Amino acid sequence: MSPDKRRSKKQVLITGGAGFVGSHLADGLLAAGHSVRVLDDLTPQVHQNGAPDYLAPEVELIVGDVRDPNRLRDVLAGVDVVYHFAATVGVGQSMYEISRYMSVNTQGTAELLQAILDTKMPLEKLIVASSMSIYGEGQYCCSKCGRAAYPPVRSTAQLKQGQWEVHCAACGGVLVPRATVETKPSEINSIYALSKRDQEEMCLIFGRTYDLPVTALRFFNIYGTRQALSNPYTGVAAIFASRLINNQAPLVFEDGEQQRDFVSVHDIVRANLLSMERTESNGEVINIGCGKPIKIRRVAEILAESLGKEIAPVITAKYRAGDIRHCFADLTKARRLLGYEPQVTHEQGFRELAAWLAHQQAEDKAETMLKELTTYGLTA
Repeated sequence: MSPDKRRSKKQVLITGGAGFVGSHLADGLLAAGHSVRVLDDLTPQVHQNGAPDYLAPEVELIVGDVRDPNRLRDVLAGVDVVYHFAATVGVGQSMYEISRYMSVNTQGTAELLQAILDTKMPLEKLIVASSMSIYGEGQYCCSKCGRAAYPPVRSTAQLKQGQWEVHCAACGGVLVPRATVETKPSEINSIYALSKRDQEEMCLIFGRTYDLPVTALRFFNIYGTRQALSNPYTGVAAIFASRLINNQAPLVFEDGEQQRDFVSVHDIVRANLLSMERTESNGEVINIGCGKPIKIRRVAEILAESLGKEIAPVITAKYRAGDIRHCFADLTKARRLLGYEPQVTHEQGFRELAAWLAHQQAEDKAETMLKELTTYGLTA
């Protein structure tokens, strides 16, 4: 269908749309004048009380599993654009719930694509939520020889010795982190990352084969209101927040100097809306982040400050198997193809999160997560 014939008001389907990011996207789409349908299985790990009260009443919520072909055929009826957000999330948990992660994330994506093909639905676009976890370690430069470097994931032997930084294979110098570009070779280090790469590649292959515009957005560490605070495998900001709400110190792995890219959910919504409208993004993989690295230790400190809690993080000097040291986004491509520019600073975003947290209750399950990881030999 040519762009001039497309309806300005679209019927949009968000798989996994009752969750943290999907619900914010639904709000953004509704504000832009579109109609929104959500398919979500309301898994108890995320939705302990069933359908969330934050989901806009204008959203058409259909409860169902993304792996159910019959349900998919129903929800695809009349849809113009699909945002595929349905996924089981959590790097650590994926290492011991392998079957579930691959079933929901990989097989669920296969079922969605099969349903799109079988129903002959004339979609205008498919946007898939990918992940920075696909990179493994981020991009580096050697402090001694100046070479660009793409190091492998640190070995368990190295982590056991408390040697956190990564070194140059050529000269042994400490590697200095640099912004990670989309062309950086992938270094899969978890079942979750593997399943997210499956989702990304399957959608892009499908798009090329059937002439369907597809964009894969590689999200970095998303934070904001509506995160599942009692889910110990959600984002680290929510895990820290859950501890602080319960007057417990956030538990920080390694030495807390790891650098990540924390991006506000509002910027994520903005990027998704731009991706739907900008044809330049068709067939592309694009980083979506803040573009400014922040240390994990500092995230815990800012959250405590924002909540008015004088609770310092506990630097555990423990490790988790497969954890990376540094990774943050290069946004050159997002700026060029989408006109995307992050607008929410860390200070603004964490203040908003803190204001929301002040009215929330959360069951702190961080210790439970640690016990589970320890049981399977995934932390020490």
